[in-house]
Amino acid sequence: MKQRILSGWNFIRILYLAAGIMILIQSIAGRQWAGIIVGAYFAAMGLFAIGCAAGKCYYPSQTKNKPEIAEAEFEEIK
Repeated sequence: MKQRILSGWNFIRILYLAAGIMILIQSIAGRQWAGIIVGAYFAAMGLFAIGCAAGKCYYPSQTKNKPEIAEAEFEEIK
């Protein structure tokens, strides 16, 4: 856990942590309980490198192995 917190910092991770902390502060000041949950989630993503803060939201497109889509045939019913 300590290794995960101390290594692998990038701009997105810092941005998630900063946004989470700002949301937390504003939510606590305004007593918005749902905002506290959202802020804690974003701060945890940045601090522990989980989810999109760890860079796991980007998946390159796979254009090589796409299956071909067959043409559909329709029959008119009277």
